[in-house]
Amino acid sequence: MTNREEAEIQISELDLLSSMFPYEEEFIVTDQVALAELKHYVENESAEMPSSKVQFILNVKPEVSNASMVEFSMACALPFKYPTVLPEITVRSSLLSRAQQIHLNSDLKTYLTENCSVMTSNATQSEDTTFTRLWIYSHHIYNKQKRKNIIDWAKELSLSGFCMPGKPGVVCVEGLQSSCEEFWSRVRKLTWKRILIRHREDVSLEGGGHAEIQKQRKFSTLEEKCFDAHGARGNHMDLGQLYRFLEEKGCADIFQMYFGVEGH
Repeated sequence: MTNREEAEIQISELDLLSSMFPYEEEFIVTDQVALAELKHYVENESAEMPSSKVQFILNVKPEVSNASMVEFSMACALPFKYPTVLPEITVRSSLLSRAQQIHLNSDLKTYLTENCSVMTSNATQSEDTTFTRLWIYSHHIYNKQKRKNIIDWAKELSLSGFCMPGKPGVVCVEGLQSSCEEFWSRVRKLTWKRILIRHREDVSLEGGGHAEIQKQRKFSTLEEKCFDAHGARGNHMDLGQLYRFLEEKGCADIFQMYFGVEGH
């Protein structure tokens, strides 16, 4: 699940809660700026990730068997990756002692862990133990903002690789499968004459730890690579230099996949 899909689910759930608890004193969003950032992120494809998580309070008055009312509040925070990760919930009530509240919240956390994270944990486990390398081809990459996005998004998602601007445009990103797919989801939504994944490599990792990920990388960071640009606009790269760069990185076979000819 991508960050934007998770954000869309959060907005949907907040709308549902607003319908279920229509009175102002029942459902209170305590950080309106965070909510505005989340909505802006969902509605604008170029928006950056929100800087703070949405937090809200539910004040609930359930009826008990003797027809009296018991009032309690639930302070909730939705992490950026919710619902892929569990929400943060704390229950408070003036009818409970401090020890009872601690015990109740401990039981609640156990319940959430055992009953609400089973489906997501299996999905993320298989996804997060796969190392992916995407070789992206574009008709051209000129726009400075797009070039900045490529560098910034790769850094945000802990991806390495390179970007060759000009005509044609070449982008390689490598890292966790989920991060590569999020990067591709963002990039392809920008305006392009033509852009596609020319080749994809997936490697299953045992354990999926940082050391295993680093071992698979062919590039240390993601940087822009220019190879003696020429042409009327200075936008045609020296493909011979590109081939030698790929050869140094152990990726020479990719050249033919991109351009249909043997490199030299």
